[in-house]
Amino acid sequence: MTLIKICGITNVQDALAAVELGAHFLGFVFSESPRRAEPSTVKHIRRIIGGDAKIVGVFTEEANWVIETIESCELDFAQLHGNQSEEFAQRIGPERVIRAVRVKSERTIANLELFPNAAFYLLDSYREGLAGGTGETFDWDLAVKAKVHGKPIVLSGGLNPANVYKAVMQVRPFAVDVASGVEESPGKKDRDKMKEFIDNVKRADASS
Repeated sequence: MTLIKICGITNVQDALAAVELGAHFLGFVFSESPRRAEPSTVKHIRRIIGGDAKIVGVFTEEANWVIETIESCELDFAQLHGNQSEEFAQRIGPERVIRAVRVKSERTIANLELFPNAAFYLLDSYREGLAGGTGETFDWDLAVKAKVHGKPIVLSGGLNPANVYKAVMQVRPFAVDVASGVEESPGKKDRDKMKEFIDNVKRADASS
């Protein structure tokens, strides 16, 4: 079964809808972004949904406030989307780290071995000046090659209801991650798009 992460959630309504529709992970951005979530909102969502989905915080910085946010918001995972060190990943705990990398070439995939302190690798699209949220796909054959590094692969970057079936069929990732592909506008999800996305992931799984 391919797990599903709905990222860039900013409000309770979208979080509850995502869980109801079958999302396994909810992603909250704590860095500067139109999808930035307030810690108080994330804490409230954590209390409401309990253990029905894993809570992921997305960070681009290496700082004490990141550690404090992980603890205060009771995050299950920290998605490191910057140049955070392996020492910082160790502080968080490798079992709680999702190491995000922006895939530019095969060298990017080869360099995954530099980041052993992670539970999963999240592969996103590369665009100069952006840490993520490009809305663009990358060469999924590189995602297949990334599996040789032995950690579960979370496929991200430009996924949407129209292409996720093909993505799952080609890559067979551990999980897929979507943000802008299921939005009405930045930070506001579209329930129908979320449903279609999740249904198409399930359809791909059933075709295996």
